[in-house]
Amino acid sequence: MLDVRHLTVSTAGKTILKDISYVFEKNKTYIVMGPNGSGKSTLAHTIAGHPEYLVDKKSQIIFDRKKIIDLSPDKRAQMGIFLSFQSPLSLAGVTVFQLLRVALQGKKDAFLLKQELMRLAKRLKIPQEILERPLNQGASGGEKKKLEVLQAGILSPKLAIFDEVDTGVDIDSLKIISLFIKSFSKDKTVIFITHNSRILKYIIPDKVLILKDGAIVKEGGESLLGEIEKNGFEAL
Repeated sequence: MLDVRHLTVSTAGKTILKDISYVFEKNKTYIVMGPNGSGKSTLAHTIAGHPEYLVDKKSQIIFDRKKIIDLSPDKRAQMGIFLSFQSPLSLAGVTVFQLLRVALQGKKDAFLLKQELMRLAKRLKIPQEILERPLNQGASGGEKKKLEVLQAGILSPKLAIFDEVDTGVDIDSLKIISLFIKSFSKDKTVIFITHNSRILKYIIPDKVLILKDGAIVKEGGESLLGEIEKNGFEAL
C-alpha cells in the first residue's frame, strides 16, 4: 500500500528524517512512537505532501503502486491519503459539511452526505451545534479530534494517518474515537503517531515502530510497548 524508500527529509536547513525505508501494508494497523523531536510528525506530514519539508532526491514514496513524491497534497488526498492534525485549526465561515462537500467533489449526493454526517457524528457523540458552527470554532480539544476522525469516516481513505489523535482528549472520548476508527479500518492502512501507549487500551496494532533521531530504531509487536513503558526510549 505505502512503500517509503530511503526517505531523508529536512526543514529550515536541519535534517529530520534519515534514510527511512519501510513498507506499510494494506489492512494493517501501525503505531509509530518515539520521544519528542524524533520525527514522527515530520514523517506523517511528508507522506501527506506538506510543502514545508524538503525531500532528498534519492527518496521515494510509492502509494498504491504509484510514485507520489512530486504530487501536491490535494492530489495525494484524492488518491486516498488522509492526515489528521495534532492541533486542528479553525476554518472561519465553513462548516464540516461544507468542507466535506468540497473534498468529495460531488462524489456523494448532498442529502445522503448530510445523513451520513449526522449518523457518524452521533456515534462520535458530537453535538449538533458543533456541526453547525464554522469548523472547530469554539470546540474543545477533544471535540476537534472527533471532528478530524469524523472527516476520515466520511472520506473513507485508503491510508489514514492519525497524528496524536489521543492527545488532549479524556478517557471517554479516547475510547469513542478509538472504537470508531477501528470500525472503519478494514481494507485500509492505518497509522497512529503517538508518544504514549494510552490508545493501546483499545487498538491492537499489527506493528509498532520506534522512531528516534529521525530513524526507525526498532520494530515489533504489542510486546514492544511493555519494553518501552519499562525502560523508556533512552534504552533503545
